[in-house]
Amino acid sequence: MTGPGTGVTGRGRRLVAAVLAVALVTGCGAEATPEPRPWHDGRIFLATGNTTGVYYQLGGGYADVISRHLPGYEARAEPTGASGENITRLVEGDMEIAFSLADTAADASAGRGAFAGQPQPVRALARVYSNYTHVIVRADAQITNLAALRGKRVSTGSPKSGTDVIAARLLTAAGLDPDRDVRRARLSLPETVTRMRGGSLDAMFFSGGLPTPGIADLLSSAPGRFALLPIADLVESLNAEHGSVYTTAELPKDAYDTPRGTPTVTVANVILVNVDMPEQLAYDLTRLLFTYQTDLALAHPEARNFDRQSAASTDPIPLHPGAARYYQGG
Repeated sequence: MTGPGTGVTGRGRRLVAAVLAVALVTGCGAEATPEPRPWHDGRIFLATGNTTGVYYQLGGGYADVISRHLPGYEARAEPTGASGENITRLVEGDMEIAFSLADTAADASAGRGAFAGQPQPVRALARVYSNYTHVIVRADAQITNLAALRGKRVSTGSPKSGTDVIAARLLTAAGLDPDRDVRRARLSLPETVTRMRGGSLDAMFFSGGLPTPGIADLLSSAPGRFALLPIADLVESLNAEHGSVYTTAELPKDAYDTPRGTPTVTVANVILVNVDMPEQLAYDLTRLLFTYQTDLALAHPEARNFDRQSAASTDPIPLHPGAARYYQGG
């Protein structure tokens, strides 16, 4: 069941299935006893991200692994606006698994930021690979640092996405008001790439694994027209304001065949579930991540960049008890 959504929510699909199940049981007579069913009728929907991002590709691979190796369950990866939307849909019961940046997930768990005063009942299965913050500018725009984005046309990513969150935080750290000092557009990655090519944007943000297909497409289609902006110098300001969830790394030149590496800000990704997921299911879903890691790497190479030891380090987002049991060897 992997692939793009059909426009009907996971909750809607499950409601239809439940109605049909009740009808079948009722039609069999009053003494009929329904067979035990897997959690949520055996359907698992994964909230991922933009269709040209790593979440969607890796989510599709994970859904395939679940469908093939977890008896009684079928899984499907759904395209979304990423982190913030994913958490909301997970908590509402529309999704069973959600990919998220760790900073957004930490805000949700603690009831901060976009979730102020409303801690969300999310638990982590694993910390996986790290996202690299891509800030891409027009090479002819003479933009050498984030402060030079003042007055420029800038895409900060899909609304409520992890990219949108970190873009606003970076702009603030550079001394800019994200809503007043730049001409801000909140656009999906495919739309952002289209507008960058068309010349209606001067710069864009995107937080993603390496390589992100949409970024690779943009940079390879117009060599020399765009440049990656170094931003690693802002990490101390970010962590002073938001906690130690950000690190730095060089975005390597071979990721997109650029002339040199680019120092940037990184943040870990986490895989989340609702607190009410049965412990055994959470255990099995965590186990599949590592038992079939080679299969996941075929969906996207970032699957090679997590391991069992580091995956358990999801603080400040609590591990689901089922995941914790897996890491403890239970």
